[in-house]
Amino acid sequence: MKRNAIFATFIATVLLAGCNQSSDKETGSDGGKKLVIGATMLSMQNEFIVNVSDAMEAKAKEMGVELITVDAERSALKQVEQVESFIGQGVDAIIMNPCEVEASSPAIKLAMDAKIPIINVNSETSAKPTAFVGSDDTESARIAMKYIAEKLGGKGNVLMIHGFMGQAAQIRRDNGAKEILKANPGLKLLAEQTGEWDRAKGMSLTENWIQSYGDKINAIFAQNDEMGMGAVKALEAAGLKGKVLVVSVDAIPDALQAVKKGTLDATVFQNAKEQGGKAIETAVKAAKKEAFDKEVIIPFQLVTKENVGEF
Repeated sequence: MKRNAIFATFIATVLLAGCNQSSDKETGSDGGKKLVIGATMLSMQNEFIVNVSDAMEAKAKEMGVELITVDAERSALKQVEQVESFIGQGVDAIIMNPCEVEASSPAIKLAMDAKIPIINVNSETSAKPTAFVGSDDTESARIAMKYIAEKLGGKGNVLMIHGFMGQAAQIRRDNGAKEILKANPGLKLLAEQTGEWDRAKGMSLTENWIQSYGDKINAIFAQNDEMGMGAVKALEAAGLKGKVLVVSVDAIPDALQAVKKGTLDATVFQNAKEQGGKAIETAVKAAKKEAFDKEVIIPFQLVTKENVGEF
């Protein structure tokens, strides 16, 4: 009787071990524990950021990685708290799409101190992360403003709609635009103000400028497509669109359609799919302690009516 009980216990142990092995195989594609990556994004109300997030989701699925994405809702304070939460959950890596250069920086130190790799995607912080994946925002503004300078023959009045003040893209796009303005003294910056990456705010700002400057406006550089599309709408309503150049950055689907139709003069393509995909790949390599590039820079491209079909 005793021997039967021992045999039954042995069988149960073997079966249990078999179940555990099967469960482990389901957790990861290589039979190991499934990697978990936490991602905090600037704003899921911004179409370009949503595109980056979607690309991250697709790449994570392809690589058999669990991705937890949260919306910082433009708040650097909330973003730092979200990173703290990821650390508490014991994630294997963190991807941060920073709200602000300075105010999001404490999150980098928190992750580094916890020995968790943290990758900045699309935007930067003053604190140095494990790696950065994105594009050179200074270059995007140079491309946009060079196009404006060329179309205006180096002379005219320009307005600039800034993104969310203090964010890396806003700072760098401002620097790039001012660099080209300085090189073209015939171009005058009539006014500049933030539209906070928002279409409705870009439209409202342009309406105010139309009242203030009217026919003096020759071109508008919007630091992203959302604000550029808002500017186009305000100019159309005032019957000025044919007289004012509008150039923006990102090449979101709406902007590509507008370039095709000729309502938006040009946009600068920023590759959301590449940024999102490379961010996941870099995070996975860092989590597995494999070799990875500390900086992945994806180039911008000018999109006009002539080449919009390629995008």
